[in-house]
Amino acid sequence: MKKLTIQGFTFVLSIFFLTSCGSNQLPKETSEVASNNPADLYKPASDNGGIKLAEGFGATLVADSLGARARHISINDNGDIYVKLATLLDGKGIVAMRDTNRDGKADLIESFADYTGTGMALYNGYLYASSDTAVFRYKLKSGELVPDLQAETIVSGFINQRSHESKPITFDGAGNIYVTVGAPSNACQEEDRKVGSKALDPCPELNLQAGIWQFKAEQAGQVHGKDGKRYASGIRNAVALDWDKTSNSLYALQHGRDMLNTLFPKNYNDTMSRDLPAEEFLQISDGDDFGWPYCYFDPFQDKKVLAPEYGGDGKKLGRCENIKKPIVAFPAHAAPNDVVFYNGTQFPEKYRNGAFIAFHGSWNRAPFDQEGYFVVFVPFKDGKPHGQWEVFASGFEGATKVKSPSDAVYRPTGLAVAPDGTLYVTDSRKGRIWKIVYYGDKLKSATAMK
Repeated sequence: MKKLTIQGFTFVLSIFFLTSCGSNQLPKETSEVASNNPADLYKPASDNGGIKLAEGFGATLVADSLGARARHISINDNGDIYVKLATLLDGKGIVAMRDTNRDGKADLIESFADYTGTGMALYNGYLYASSDTAVFRYKLKSGELVPDLQAETIVSGFINQRSHESKPITFDGAGNIYVTVGAPSNACQEEDRKVGSKALDPCPELNLQAGIWQFKAEQAGQVHGKDGKRYASGIRNAVALDWDKTSNSLYALQHGRDMLNTLFPKNYNDTMSRDLPAEEFLQISDGDDFGWPYCYFDPFQDKKVLAPEYGGDGKKLGRCENIKKPIVAFPAHAAPNDVVFYNGTQFPEKYRNGAFIAFHGSWNRAPFDQEGYFVVFVPFKDGKPHGQWEVFASGFEGATKVKSPSDAVYRPTGLAVAPDGTLYVTDSRKGRIWKIVYYGDKLKSATAMK
């Protein structure tokens, strides 16, 4: 365990206090907080931390830059923040943060765990975190930011793969944990991403990969391939994964396959490859098969069609005719990396029980501009999408569209709804973390106070 000092952090705090004189944001150690409404407590950054938000919303910067690539995030009931890192920060892979004076910024920051990864979640008094090959948990200690560092291994034995290696996690209400196991290839070719390479049929990756597995949430020592069960199959890679308590159902978003024009130029031109296949928002039941690698979803035909590696020509359905379709189809190659259902009350009524989705941003749309780099909202009713999805937060990539992910200033990756109903967003470029608050009519007056 090591306390971190972020260069320039004290300077940022001092500027904040100088500009907040006269507000009700007093340290709780010395004064009662006048309001529990985040719109009264937290003043938005002048530019919302570099992003554009839906009308009436503002953002504070919980952390300007962690100095490492942030992935998924979880918020405890007391407001403590836990972030999983894809790159080590001073040798550690989990960051724990606390806002001790309730000004919207993390001022107590600790780090622990010596592995990278993606999954991060709180469940029944434990902090769960995943590496690319295992899922661990740490017992939370009352009043303390950092949990007991004696980790229990809940599931191990995941194949050590170099592609789609993330292990996102979520929990249902019946004592189960769900873990994504991505496919290690683009389309199960004998030679991955090689023009003309034949596909394997049946695809052996479906045995232990390309799906979502269910394990016991509180049973240590489980081994993938021996314990648990395959809950859903035919999913190339679902980094965005969440259990919706309202509908009591599992949801995920699939990263669609790449390189149709490169691998099969006779059937697909650049425009078709840019727009195909859709990124799929899936409602998942036990035993579902969504068709990868044999099928992909064409939003223009509203059908699952046969992949070219298996004899498809862009129109043929074949074995894909009865494969379950997505509940929403998003633009191709936008890379959905997290989904969270909004169970708070701080946002307006239209957001209740709907889904926020973070799109990490594409690389596979050249020679066109890349897509994604935004957070969208999907309204829900009775467990189903209800109305059109909309862009909720944008501008993460910077002032202009990008040709490559390396051009993006920020890339939204993780999402979490805090107990106070605010929405947190992480960035995988610099580790910036936003706290999004609904201000409504207060927004103009709050900005004027700066």
